[in-house]
Amino acid sequence: MSVGCRVWTMDGSRTVQTTVAELAAAEARHLVDVVTDHATFTVAPEQLLGSPDGWVHAHDAAGTVLAWTPARKLCRERLTVRPGYDLGYLVGATCSDGTVGKNYVSLVVNDRAFAERYAKSLLGATGLAARVQAVVRPSGYLQREAPGFRVRVVSSYLADLMRQYTGGDAHHQRQRFPRVVLHDRDTFEGFLDGYTDGDGCRSKRWSGRVLISANVPFLAELAGVIGARFTPRTAELASHLVVVDNWPSRGTFRPERHPLELIESSWTEVREVRPRRAAGTKPFTLYSYRLEPYPDFLVHGHLARQPW
Repeated sequence: MSVGCRVWTMDGSRTVQTTVAELAAAEARHLVDVVTDHATFTVAPEQLLGSPDGWVHAHDAAGTVLAWTPARKLCRERLTVRPGYDLGYLVGATCSDGTVGKNYVSLVVNDRAFAERYAKSLLGATGLAARVQAVVRPSGYLQREAPGFRVRVVSSYLADLMRQYTGGDAHHQRQRFPRVVLHDRDTFEGFLDGYTDGDGCRSKRWSGRVLISANVPFLAELAGVIGARFTPRTAELASHLVVVDNWPSRGTFRPERHPLELIESSWTEVREVRPRRAAGTKPFTLYSYRLEPYPDFLVHGHLARQPW
């Protein structure tokens, strides 16, 4: 580490980089090991650590919670998310027919045009380009291999973002209605179209569509947005929500503001603070930093500040 090096820190809920403006070293014989839910790190007893109540010294941190972000994800590419129809379509199609993995998001469908619309919305909303690939997948209904089309992008940031939008769990049966699509009417219309392409259909007899899901709370919350009556089906059958084209005339849509970017910070509990003493005659060497423009830094993902 030297002057001019860049280190990671937090600015609110996002991670950013800051620059080392000054560096100093000192020797000490007494340190502490701070044990949290995610890591164990060694610092000076007087080291300031970020907590909900402000800065707390490391030796007093036992039992509190600290600001934390996954250190292994600091160097990943961050996306600029643009609200609008493409974002809504991307979220709607992912909620209905997509898969959110640990570090990827994908859609595998039978209709090439659907896959192409998904790839277009992905590019428009996030800037990520993805190809439509012809694939073969097993079909439980046909009891044989069936052709299909896949759009897949590897991005842990996007995968985490989709989980954030759906309440932390993107599984179709457990996901919550993504209220981020209520940003404006254009975004919400994109969501309805994306979800319809995946798990819905347009009516041939009247002006509207039917959305299908076994996730009753998801459909119930969506019904409240469009002012529709919703009666879940029983006997573990998938429920239907009717969305007529003139639903906006009910005046129930209210724009909401929710974070479009990924919230990268969270809290982790300090389980234990253990004293550590230098063995023998050789002391520990500690380094302190003055940083610009942000004065804080991360220790194994935990927010810290040097007391100058």
